[in-house]
Amino acid sequence: MNKTMTIVLGVILALVVLIGVPAGMYIHFYNGIKVAGNEIDAQMKQIDNVLLRRHDLIPNLVNTVKGYAAHEKEIFTNLNNARNRMLEANTVQEKASASGELSAALNRLMMVVENYPQLKANEQFNRLMDSLEGTENRLAVERKRYNDLVKAYNTKIELFPGNIFAGMMGLTKKDYFNVPETVKENPGVNF
Repeated sequence: MNKTMTIVLGVILALVVLIGVPAGMYIHFYNGIKVAGNEIDAQMKQIDNVLLRRHDLIPNLVNTVKGYAAHEKEIFTNLNNARNRMLEANTVQEKASASGELSAALNRLMMVVENYPQLKANEQFNRLMDSLEGTENRLAVERKRYNDLVKAYNTKIELFPGNIFAGMMGLTKKDYFNVPETVKENPGVNF
C-alpha cells in the first residue's frame, strides 16, 4: 500500500508540475502584459496632455507674432491647419504625423521670428516662447517614454515563452510614435 500511495502521490505531483508551471507562467505573462499595455495607454494619454498644452499655447504665440509679421499669412494658415489636424488625430500614427506637421509649421514660424528683431525683444513673446520650448521638451520626453514602453511590450511578446502566450492571446506589436520623414527635412521660409 505504501508503494502504491507513493506512486499515486508521484503521479499527482508530476501532473501538478506539468500543469501548474505552464499555468503559472501563463498567468504571470498575462498579468505582466496587461500591466505593460496599460502603461502604454497611460503614456499615450500623457502625450495627449502635452500636445493639448502645446495646442493651447500656439494661438497666443501666433497672435503675438501676427502683429509684427502680418504679411506672413501662409505660415499662420499652415500652423492653424496643422494644429487642427492634431486635434482630429486618433491613432498613434495619426498623432505622430500631425505632431510632426505641427513641429514643422512651428519651425517655419521661428524662422520668420528671426527676421523680426523687435519681436524677440517683446516680453510677452519671450514668455510664450519659453513656455512653448518647455512644452516641446516635455513632449520629446513623453514620446521617448512611450517608445520605451512600446519596446518593452513588443520585446515581451516576441521572446520565448512570451511569444507562445502572446500568440494564444492574439497579441500583436504596438506602434511606435514615429516622426514622419517630411518633418525631418529642414523647413524653408521664402520671402
